[in-house]
Amino acid sequence: MSPGRTPGTTPDEPDSRDTSGPAPHARAVGTRLRSRSPHNRQAGTRGSTTFFVTSVLLVVSLYFLIPVLWVVVNATKTSDDLFATNGFWFGDTFVLWENIRLVLASNDSIFPRWFLNSLLYSGAGALLATYIAAAAGYALSTYRFRGRNLLLGMVMGGVLVPGTATALPLFLVFSRIGITNTYLAVLIPAVVSPFGLFLCRIYADAAVSTSLIEAGRIDGAGELTIFHRIALRQMAPALVTVFLFQFVAIWNNYFLPLIMLADERLYPVTLGLNTWLSQTDRLPEFYQLTVGGALLSVIPLAVLMLVLQRFWRGGLTEGAVKE
Repeated sequence: MSPGRTPGTTPDEPDSRDTSGPAPHARAVGTRLRSRSPHNRQAGTRGSTTFFVTSVLLVVSLYFLIPVLWVVVNATKTSDDLFATNGFWFGDTFVLWENIRLVLASNDSIFPRWFLNSLLYSGAGALLATYIAAAAGYALSTYRFRGRNLLLGMVMGGVLVPGTATALPLFLVFSRIGITNTYLAVLIPAVVSPFGLFLCRIYADAAVSTSLIEAGRIDGAGELTIFHRIALRQMAPALVTVFLFQFVAIWNNYFLPLIMLADERLYPVTLGLNTWLSQTDRLPEFYQLTVGGALLSVIPLAVLMLVLQRFWRGGLTEGAVKE
């Protein structure tokens, strides 16, 4: 009798055991698959929770979008239509391009200069702030030295201090050294970002692998080379976040330029538009200029968000693959 044959059968006869039903292992697998089907699986959240979260996000979106809609609609109106028609619908006359032309030409074409000043303050300040925050955050994450935790605590304290609280002391210091009413008076405070440093330190802990740093050192790379060629690339999503936050904060900053600057040619857009708004009591046509200038001032922020969002999408998969 061969060891692989059932007793009572010949070599040419098939096995008489019933194999029409599924094997126990197959039945178990099928049971597990059915239990994981979408109809039998909890999504992790209840329908009421999903509805609540969606409703909150919708309200928050409307909170941010309604002012933008108001600016876009009212930038197309004349001064008369601005007060005689509904604020969220167009007037009888569409004068958007005429309003933009007036904005760019008024006061000896001062608005383009304000616009360029804001780009300088925000672009240069955000770029330098991002680089300094990345370098400091990487250093606090990678190197071990005495007083590191104390320094990190001081940074956390800086996050809690509002910028308006430091504006007056900065003015007193800058006036003593003679740099008030200059570009440096706005640029120097803009390159410091405690929140950016803290974020970069946290992200460097998670994204910059120690093995990569050691491999770079073994290959003979210096510390600066490792930082610029390895660490900065790994920290790209955090750097984009810091840059965007700092750019928006500097672009919208009003109080610091108000204290530091006296020359109208050095004004950013925020301070310049407020100057126009203060003249509306005597000259109502400045309402058109203010609303049109507000519309133009939103464009760089929208473009920046659209351009930089791909870096966030690229950073969503960080850590998704196990090393």
